[in-house]
Amino acid sequence: MTSSSTSGKAALTGRLSLAAIVTAAAVLAATSFTVSTGNSVVVTRFGAPVRVQTLPGLSWKLPAPLEMTQTVDLQTRVTSGGLQDVGTRDGLRVLVQAFMAWSIPNDPDHIKHFLRTTGNDPDAAARQLRSLLASTLQIVASDFTLHDLINTNADKVKIAAFEDRVFTALRPQAEAIYGIHIEQVGLERLSLPAETLAATVARMRAERETVAAARTAEGLRKAAAIKADAERDSRIIIATAHADAASSEAKAREEAASIYAKSYHKDPDLYATLRTLDMLNTVVGQNTRLVMRTDAAPFSVLTGPKGSAHAFAETITPPSRHADSATLAAEQR
Repeated sequence: MTSSSTSGKAALTGRLSLAAIVTAAAVLAATSFTVSTGNSVVVTRFGAPVRVQTLPGLSWKLPAPLEMTQTVDLQTRVTSGGLQDVGTRDGLRVLVQAFMAWSIPNDPDHIKHFLRTTGNDPDAAARQLRSLLASTLQIVASDFTLHDLINTNADKVKIAAFEDRVFTALRPQAEAIYGIHIEQVGLERLSLPAETLAATVARMRAERETVAAARTAEGLRKAAAIKADAERDSRIIIATAHADAASSEAKAREEAASIYAKSYHKDPDLYATLRTLDMLNTVVGQNTRLVMRTDAAPFSVLTGPKGSAHAFAETITPPSRHADSATLAAEQR
């Protein structure tokens, strides 16, 4: 009897201890929560946020339904805005696709603001940010021309300035409206609609044709200048050559006349004979056939008596003519 009552008390004690442990575990589970790295936990009382736990570790709260917890992800997310048809300052259309990297600041006020505006739904926040990004792109693109965004000259492209303008305009709005911190904004894609592309190609073709026409005109102008200079120089050179040739010819004639005169005065017969032979050499060639009397001039010098060549030479080149030629050459000189 005593042993059975003792065993019954021990079993009761074990059951009570087990119940106490289970109760303690349930109370612990209902009144504690864990904050992991990269997250924050918002404690709400009857749906209203009362405090935000941002430090990683174990924290306490009142059991449900007095207080509930909501975990907010603080890690960086990337959202793409999709292709947006925007207008440039010069009246053309361009398709722009931008992305943004955003996160919730590790700050209780921003976390509560995000929780109230988006209901702690990152997808809903991303949709609202896309709408905000689209309107910002429309505003910023109106301050840039198409050449600032699309250009074959890298020095004239202002993509970095465009991204900075979008980032500067988008960041304060996202923080003020949704409590979201924009970390980066960039362009993913930049293209042209069909009509804008056709207009751009036509404009580029016109610009290239204008440049080509200007360069062609400049080349023709330089070619004409070079040709005119060459013709002027050639005329000067030819005139100088003619003058030098005339001077040389006059000098040669003068010297020849002087030599002829000296030769004639030294030996008239020899002079006449040599002059006659020179004439024969000029008149009669390798294929020349002449039928003439041998006593006729100028062949009489070959068979005629002494002095006949002298008489013939006087008929063709009298000494007075040589003297006149020498005088004329001297006057021309």
